[in-house]
Amino acid sequence: MLRGLSGVLAGGLVVLALVLAGVEWLAGRGGLPGPGPGDLTTHLLAAVGAIAGQVVADRRGDRTGTLAALGVIGLAAAVLGFGWFL
Repeated sequence: MLRGLSGVLAGGLVVLALVLAGVEWLAGRGGLPGPGPGDLTTHLLAAVGAIAGQVVADRRGDRTGTLAALGVIGLAAAVLGFGWFL
């Protein structure tokens, strides 16, 4: 169940990063202020980190996999907490 939750959150971070990239592109094309390169870079790096962590969580059934799944959950919480709620 833990690995399933972390997988959903990792996928959500990827979708969020792609949507943010699309918004940045549309904003730049329309001459509007967008999220900015810092926010975009942070979300893209978080998505890559979450996918890497999820790969480890899916391939390892031991404590390392559990810690990787918890890391993905923590990464998603940090991105949502600091990037969207604070």
